[in-house]
Amino acid sequence: MKNVCILGATGSIGKSTLEVIEKLGPEYKVFALTCCENTELLQKQIEQFKPKYVCIANNSSSKINKKNLNCKVLVGTDGLCELASHPDVDIVLNALVGSIGVRPTLAGIKTNKTIAIANKETLVAYGTIIMKELNKSKASLLPVDSEHSAIHQCLGSYRGKGTKDTVVKRILLTASGGPFWNKKSVKNITPEIALRHPVWKMGKKITIDSATLMNKGFEVIEASVLFDVPVKNIEVVIHPQSIVHSMVEFPDSSVIAQMGLPDMKLPIQYALTYPLRVPSMAKQLDFKSGIKLEFSKPDFKKFPCLGLAYESARIGGTMLAVLNAVDEEVVKAFLEKRIKFEDIPRIIEKVMSKHKVISSPTFKEIEETEKWAKAKTVDFLNL
Repeated sequence: MKNVCILGATGSIGKSTLEVIEKLGPEYKVFALTCCENTELLQKQIEQFKPKYVCIANNSSSKINKKNLNCKVLVGTDGLCELASHPDVDIVLNALVGSIGVRPTLAGIKTNKTIAIANKETLVAYGTIIMKELNKSKASLLPVDSEHSAIHQCLGSYRGKGTKDTVVKRILLTASGGPFWNKKSVKNITPEIALRHPVWKMGKKITIDSATLMNKGFEVIEASVLFDVPVKNIEVVIHPQSIVHSMVEFPDSSVIAQMGLPDMKLPIQYALTYPLRVPSMAKQLDFKSGIKLEFSKPDFKKFPCLGLAYESARIGGTMLAVLNAVDEEVVKAFLEKRIKFEDIPRIIEKVMSKHKVISSPTFKEIEETEKWAKAKTVDFLNL
């Protein structure tokens, strides 16, 4: 039996993970659940799945009715780290949003857990730190994003000759394009409009990032970190049907793709059961129905956030932390209707231009950079 700790159980990935575990049966046990503030849903999950531990990340457990729960309640980042490193935990699924997910990831790595990672900040801002610790441990890091899961599946056990520049010729990272890929202009976009993603049902932050294509920029950086492939060898391809989840081109110019109907339960299950493949909840593709597959180049002029992500990756170091931190603040401001949609890349670029990069930062230097970037963003928002 595998004991699973779900960090961020009340979000879209967390809820889907619980559905997958329920379908997988008794071989997978929900050992621990955490949330940030949706304690009402967490309470229901506790009653249904009966974990041994829960954690409220915002340091408050007062809203949880502890009567008859039969589980220990922890709080804060320390609680998250305790659960991620608990000796009885086999798999840590990190679906937290924000940099709060970094320390639990490190705690799990240092105690040799299997980490199913859906927390972007861990790899975007702290990627070099994470991979350094991973390489010193016996832990495993498996991607939950559909695109990175697809790349992992395409690579399989492939081993090539030569440097990392030639082992994989190209990674072709597919993007639905969000709600505006085929629109001439992105002016006068309200949060309500931007939150209407045509394919995926996700949290608000990632949905806005998908609308600006910043999410795809983050995924370029993540792919580079996870698979040790230079960013210059990673290309974004607009694919509105979201059936081809990503592709890998090898030195002989052959291309392998992973396909499936858009459903996050499939990459979640892949991460939980790897290297085994078992029947899933995902629907089968019906190739006889006349599936249409379209591919096109992204419009960097219309979606400057994608270009800013590539630029941050080219510069490296603490610039990646700046990109991540500023985006977090400006997306929040946009959702609160304090700025316009087109202000998002403008402010990110301004803060990036003010940053003095540390090329090989320590953990603390990355944390300090994030604080600086958020404070500088607030300054620009208040102008």
